[in-house]
Amino acid sequence: MSSGKSPQDLSMAEVENDVMAQVYANLSAIYDVAFGPVLQGGRRRAVATMGDTAGRRILEVGVGTGLNLSLYQAGTDVTGIDYSSEMLDRAEARVAREGLRPRLFQMDAADLRFPDDSFDIVYAPYLISVVPDPVKVLLEMRRVCRPSGRIVVLNHFRSAHPLLSRVEQWISPFTVHIGFKADVDMTALFACAGFVPDWTEKVNRPRIWTLAHCTCLPRPE
Repeated sequence: MSSGKSPQDLSMAEVENDVMAQVYANLSAIYDVAFGPVLQGGRRRAVATMGDTAGRRILEVGVGTGLNLSLYQAGTDVTGIDYSSEMLDRAEARVAREGLRPRLFQMDAADLRFPDDSFDIVYAPYLISVVPDPVKVLLEMRRVCRPSGRIVVLNHFRSAHPLLSRVEQWISPFTVHIGFKADVDMTALFACAGFVPDWTEKVNRPRIWTLAHCTCLPRPE
């Protein structure tokens, strides 16, 4: 199934993987300070909503510097991927420092090198706004998630408020230079990917980030 929409249909901004890789290479040294505490509440809430994950297989798509990794329950089988080698270097340093045991791989979120139905939960924290084709990423997340598994998306999406929405659309071509698109349309995104979230909630302060949970339905033949 193709995405059916270009990134331009979901956001005013366009990005390329190599451009974002350079942005995050530059940000990697300060990422934990700049985006750690302010966004950690959303990370904690996302992992908490997963419930008892001991023995479960979790794929974290966009593991970054590994700020989620210490939040999982002991016994959780965690795999993390990221496109940025510099961010992964810092995640690997965190794993060694904190005695964690995930598997980490450099990989494109739109081309996951895992078999179908490999994971119980597939989680994308603060990723959807930084990829060229977010619909393709969601379709890949569904492919590698087992039927009746869960897909968890934590992200900033375009406001429903008309004035704020216009502002976000206006600034989005500029915010890509600090690592994200400000105006991704959540409703269009999930519709294009054929998803219907079971529920959503606002997280962090200010509450301009959204946590969305979806049940992974069987893929159409």
